[in-house]
Amino acid sequence: MWDKEKTLALASDHAGFQLKEFLLSKLRESGYKVHDFGTFSSESTDYPDWAHKLGHAVNIDEFSKGIVMCGSGNGVNMVVNKYPNVRGALCWNSEQAKLTRQHNDANVLSLPARFIDFQDAWVAAELFLNTEFEGGRHQARVDKVSSCII
Repeated sequence: MWDKEKTLALASDHAGFQLKEFLLSKLRESGYKVHDFGTFSSESTDYPDWAHKLGHAVNIDEFSKGIVMCGSGNGVNMVVNKYPNVRGALCWNSEQAKLTRQHNDANVLSLPARFIDFQDAWVAAELFLNTEFEGGRHQARVDKVSSCII
């Protein structure tokens, strides 16, 4: 379960801006502390500018979890996964959000703003924040992801 005393990081490009604002509001209403890395309007912008900020902050453990959004969710997910301590997962439903925590210990949730209903995104975010990593047999796999062995 997410410790509401910890701060969660959010970021989006213009395509994810409305969804980010919705989630930001819902999270704060629910008692979460949230840092908004931007963008701060629906004016066209480049997703790497915002996703890199969040990815870097999670990578250096300034934040233990984050949520990123763009139109497809793919671009921001590619960016955050450039960082060695980030395990970003593109999810478009609640089951994926739950499983990526249980099996992959994902620390960044990537949402496809053009392909997910706001309420479904909220449920996915809550599951992502409140589902524990199962460890066990999954830990060895997560270790392999982190090791970069070819």
